[in-house]
Amino acid sequence: MLKFPALSHPILQAMLTKTELLNKVRELADASKSDVVRACGYVSTTKDGRERLNFTAFYEAVLDAKGVEIGRSGGAKIGRKLSFLAKVQGNGNLLIGKAYTKKLGLNPGDEFEIKLGRKHIRLVPLGSEDDGGEE
Repeated sequence: MLKFPALSHPILQAMLTKTELLNKVRELADASKSDVVRACGYVSTTKDGRERLNFTAFYEAVLDAKGVEIGRSGGAKIGRKLSFLAKVQGNGNLLIGKAYTKKLGLNPGDEFEIKLGRKHIRLVPLGSEDDGGEE
């Protein structure tokens, strides 16, 4: 909330979201949590006129701004657990799968050098330093 000297009541600020919210949080990195929540507009007034900081709404907005989804599936759907196993398909392809590429933060178009060992395959992102492991 913003207070102006000529006014005796606070002026409510719109709740920041997405990029504006993340920028404000970064800008106020040294401020207290309460001050950050207040500055981002996550404040309401109780019936008796006291200020109430809406921490839950603030944290949900931060998670949303960062692209983190929690509990939005509607049900208690639990996906398969990663087995960390792969099988060569009938056409000779070795499929890793979306869950693994997502876990590693890989994107369509990312390129890798294939390093073959006696009984293993190592994928090294192009442009990265190889750790010099045995092949």
